[in-house]
Amino acid sequence: NGSPASITMLVSPQPVEATDDAFWDQFWADTATSVQDVFALVPAAEIRAVREESPSNLATLCYKAVEKLVQGAESGCQTEKERQIVLNCCRLLTRILPYIFEDPDWRGFFWSTVPGAGRGGGDEDDENARPLAESLLLAVADLLFCPDFTVQSHRRSTVDTAEDIHSIDSCEYIWEAGVGFAHSPQPNYIYDLNRTELLKLLLTCFSEAMYLPPSSDSSNANPWVQFFCSTENRHALPLFTSLLNIVCAYDPVGYGIPYNHLLFSDYREPLVEEAAQVLIVTLDYDSSTSSSPTVDGTTTGTAMDDMDPPGPDNLFVNYLSRIHREEDFQFILKGVARLLSNPLVQTYLPNSAKKIQFHQELLVLFWKLCDFNKKFLFFVLKSSDVLDILVPILYFLNDARADQSRVGLMHIGVFILLLLSGERNFGVRLNKPYSVRVPMDIPVFTGTHADLLIIVFHKIITSGHQRLQPLFDCLLTIVVNVSPYLKSLSMVAANKLLHLLEAFSTTWFLFSAVQNHHLVFFLLEVFNNIIQYQFDGNSNLVYAVIRKRNVFHQLANLPTDSQAIQKGLQRKKKTPEPISRTNSQDGVSMEGSRPAAPAEPGTLKTSLVATPGIDKLTEKSQVSEDGTMRSLEPESSQPPPEGNLPSPVSDGEPWSGEASHPRRDRRRLSSASSSGQWTPTPDWVMSWKSKLPLQTIMRLLQVLVPQVEKICIDKGLTDESEILKFLQHGTLVGLLPVPHPILIRKYQANSGTAMWFRTYMWGVIYLRNVDPPIWYDTDVKLFEIQRV
Repeated sequence: NGSPASITMLVSPQPVEATDDAFWDQFWADTATSVQDVFALVPAAEIRAVREESPSNLATLCYKAVEKLVQGAESGCQTEKERQIVLNCCRLLTRILPYIFEDPDWRGFFWSTVPGAGRGGGDEDDENARPLAESLLLAVADLLFCPDFTVQSHRRSTVDTAEDIHSIDSCEYIWEAGVGFAHSPQPNYIYDLNRTELLKLLLTCFSEAMYLPPSSDSSNANPWVQFFCSTENRHALPLFTSLLNIVCAYDPVGYGIPYNHLLFSDYREPLVEEAAQVLIVTLDYDSSTSSSPTVDGTTTGTAMDDMDPPGPDNLFVNYLSRIHREEDFQFILKGVARLLSNPLVQTYLPNSAKKIQFHQELLVLFWKLCDFNKKFLFFVLKSSDVLDILVPILYFLNDARADQSRVGLMHIGVFILLLLSGERNFGVRLNKPYSVRVPMDIPVFTGTHADLLIIVFHKIITSGHQRLQPLFDCLLTIVVNVSPYLKSLSMVAANKLLHLLEAFSTTWFLFSAVQNHHLVFFLLEVFNNIIQYQFDGNSNLVYAVIRKRNVFHQLANLPTDSQAIQKGLQRKKKTPEPISRTNSQDGVSMEGSRPAAPAEPGTLKTSLVATPGIDKLTEKSQVSEDGTMRSLEPESSQPPPEGNLPSPVSDGEPWSGEASHPRRDRRRLSSASSSGQWTPTPDWVMSWKSKLPLQTIMRLLQVLVPQVEKICIDKGLTDESEILKFLQHGTLVGLLPVPHPILIRKYQANSGTAMWFRTYMWGVIYLRNVDPPIWYDTDVKLFEIQRV
């Protein structure tokens, strides 16, 4: 009949019998459809009409479609006709599921048992009563390792009997070489297309999470993911490995030949995207509520560590946390770095490679790898390969800083750098000279990766959009964490740090919000760390401090009387601009770079929940003489997790209000709910002014300023190079206060960030799946869809 039956036939007061196969087969018999056709032929309004007016018909349609998938999995899809039926049922379920999830009355439907809908014959009735969701998930898992449909058959000849799909060892059919599998199967675009359709359905099953409002209760795990990643799924290991390897082995350049992607269609890319999305959703796991899944087991001969204790029930998280072989880590890191760098290659060899769009999914995957597998994190930091991740992240941060629709990307980039900065090796690696010239809209400089990081952070703070203010604490915490290890900052980076101090220590900025002075404390800590621990190579920074000494004197003499506070706040009304961009000597931007652009009007974005304040995100550790760290905050004193997360807001705006005040400030604020009602008092200013760590810098100025002035007078110098030469050979040994212990603020897992990642990840997946638009115009609750 040419096209699938219209779903309007189901809107009738009379339920159609489930046994009427001739009727139901019309829905999947057609041969010439694609998933796009199914979306066009089955409009949303009609699905909702069936749901409201003929619920039993919708229930039967779902049940029959799942039954067809189960039959296909049982028989192994031997014929073209069977494969077509499986794909059509797949597409139909992908279309209908979101409309089941959006209605709370239907949500339990797939978890109810359908009489006689068992896996075997009719004999063992109890065994047979599987919830529909489980039958569906197990059938999809089987179909993903179905010879001649989604994997290459190992049959020697066609005469051989069909491979029994239940006796197959799917570990021999892993889709790509990489972790735990050495054989790279011949690419087959038909298999790639079929896998992509099945993974799309899987992702749609998992998307029930989008229809529940955000909550900090991590006990409400996604039942679809929970079942699929449990021991009930006998393909869990090969599927996890296939997804990971397919993503990490992908090379969008077209097998090493530049411009090759213009010649042939790439069937692998849609599969890689789908695999990356399914992978990060299966890894959505709140590590703060459980014992950490990371275990330092002894190295065994297998790809996975033997665990003791057994680790999380979610097998995907379990497997990820147990990868331990160096060659596997190398394969994963190289793959992720290659893909993250792809948009950068675009800038200096335009069109030479296919430009990939799934960098946000890759960043989530990289985050999960580092968070769940500490051995991987240490491997990443062991060599300068970590810089192959750092540079793309800095590129994305710089590129997205003016674009309100990419605020989630800004957050995840900063979170990853915060996680890395908690390890000493990261600071050490930053000393490597930066020679790659990726065109970026930043001043030209000669220096190290540390200089690049500081210059990009300065650019974000001074010329990003307003919504990024909540990230300032995080950005400066990263700089504090790496500062004790920075051997030599360039003049450009040194000036940027002083410009930030200048901007953050104006009276109106300090007095206009309850937490603004924290930024000054972070910057002073950076200067103290460098002066105390890396004085020798840092004459540029010392020179910049001397030149801007008035900033430090003004801080030391900050007025605390009511009149001065009021006067400082008056200045604010005249200068609404948060940070003056003048006198930051920006200089010329790199050649070939484009300025960071705001979002096009009308761009869709999804809202995010607020992220926890820096005091919840991190835990202080002290670095002892031998370089080991010990936590300063005993576990018991940790505050209980916030019980009530705010409802979705635009990009975590509550930051400026209650959510971001550290605990001690919150007590003082009592009922004030936003910074608007709060007014600074002399007591409040005194409470933190007296703690400003200025002793080291004041001592340095006291010793060096007279010497530098003397040189200038004696030699009539106005030339920087002579002064820098003097400072290079100067020493402050014995003249400075006793060095303070190094404090590192290490990221700590918490339910607030787990929830943030969930909303961010599903927001990305929602916006990226536009062809077909799986969730578009359905009633999602996890976030709001907004137009810029």
